[in-house]
Amino acid sequence: MAIDPFISHDHAGCIADGMAMAERHCAERGVQFTTIRRRVLQILLSEHRAMGAYDILEILRSEGLGAQPPVAYRALDFLVTQGLAHRIERLNAFVACMHAGQTHAPAFLICRVCKRVVEAEADPQAGQLGRAAADAGFVIEGTVREAVGLCPGCHAEGAGA
Repeated sequence: MAIDPFISHDHAGCIADGMAMAERHCAERGVQFTTIRRRVLQILLSEHRAMGAYDILEILRSEGLGAQPPVAYRALDFLVTQGLAHRIERLNAFVACMHAGQTHAPAFLICRVCKRVVEAEADPQAGQLGRAAADAGFVIEGTVREAVGLCPGCHAEGAGA
């Protein structure tokens, strides 16, 4: 079951579980999970919000792990390619995948105030999009679904006004 960052949860356990899953995933595929790649995923897991490459680079730089943009971009590219992270198109930012290692069709619920992101499941074959594709004889191979609004906390604080 995916963790919903809009609610309280065992955050340390969430990070540990995500890192352990990533270690297994990379070992099973025989790909290198380098120190930088590990740290970038750990940063994404710890935030539960969309982060730009330069936000990540600042953290890496402060830790002495890299000062040039390609360091962050290469790590993020690896994580996305391996299904360990997703790119949020609307924000030009990245989040850790909450269903890593599983075939899934994510949709992202983005709080416009706090920038937290929840990854939900959205089957592109179902609903209006699936019917339209089927009617046109089109085979959907991938979709980008992003919804912007207010998370429960920001809504309760009246941030939508």
